[in-house]
Amino acid sequence: MKPARWFLILGLMTLAISGCKTTGLVASKPLYRDPIMDGASDPTIIWSPKDGKWYMFYTSRRANVPGLTGGVKWIHGTPIGIATSSDGGAKWKYLRDANIIYKEAIADKTYWAPAVVEHNGLFHMYLVYVPGIFDNWSHPRYIIHLTSRDLINWQYESTLPLSHPKVIDAGVLHLPDGTWRLWYKDEATGSSCNYADSNDLYHWTDHGLVLGLSARGGEAPVAFHWKDHYWLFRDIGRGLALYRSDDAMAWMRVGTLLQDRGTGPDDTGVGHHPDIILSGDQAYMFYFVGIGRRSSIQVVELKYDGTNNVLTADRNSPTIIHLHPPADLETQSKFN
Repeated sequence: MKPARWFLILGLMTLAISGCKTTGLVASKPLYRDPIMDGASDPTIIWSPKDGKWYMFYTSRRANVPGLTGGVKWIHGTPIGIATSSDGGAKWKYLRDANIIYKEAIADKTYWAPAVVEHNGLFHMYLVYVPGIFDNWSHPRYIIHLTSRDLINWQYESTLPLSHPKVIDAGVLHLPDGTWRLWYKDEATGSSCNYADSNDLYHWTDHGLVLGLSARGGEAPVAFHWKDHYWLFRDIGRGLALYRSDDAMAWMRVGTLLQDRGTGPDDTGVGHHPDIILSGDQAYMFYFVGIGRRSSIQVVELKYDGTNNVLTADRNSPTIIHLHPPADLETQSKFN
């Protein structure tokens, strides 16, 4: 779809919305581009009761930084950017980089793939830390735990005791029994999807491979509960593999989303590394798309196909969105 046609549709949809009782705005397309280095990726979304805004945390890839030729140095040395939305998620504005206070004052460091949850008024971030800036993928990486009261300043708590010193991409869910489950990619075992459990978000027990997920070739697992099922997305490079479960333990592959190129502005590649936000009876997927080096954040509403018991997403239609402030951050964001 040509940009001019897209914006014409957006305008007509906005007029239609303003003339009826439907709440929500048409989401920007792309939803967000980082104005500093133009490499926004790996989004995670959470509500801030302090200032009444939604916060988006993302890996800020160094897409437009000159001199980073050869290899993947431009994907290293990355800070965690923050954008905010005051209109329910339709438009986003750059705020700043997160102030991450790590235990070691190392100038050359890399942060990837934040996952943020809230519990009892405290925010917890599970973040990939790489001790350096490299031009290849051969170096150690860890998932670290940080906490914050204001979503800006983050204090190091611990390095998670996971299976190997080469793990990335945490996805965290609060389960009905009060425990927490964390899924992650273990690169040391051929990119398997593993999981760990915790009673308090501080102490974790690693359980190894997730039952029902292929042992190789996937990353960025994100799980949520919606329409009486657990669902899990996993970025397999050729789209987002979709799995379904009744207990968040054993999973069955039920489809692939965003594997076909979209037609909207900056949405012409496959979808990568998603986050899911539940709002009332609706579910929204935030994902990123790479255009060469630069990358943009997009959003699409998920639909439940009750006949086939799967989820669908039409990325080529305008997304009407109004994220409602959750009554309970730790459950409503990923559990409904």
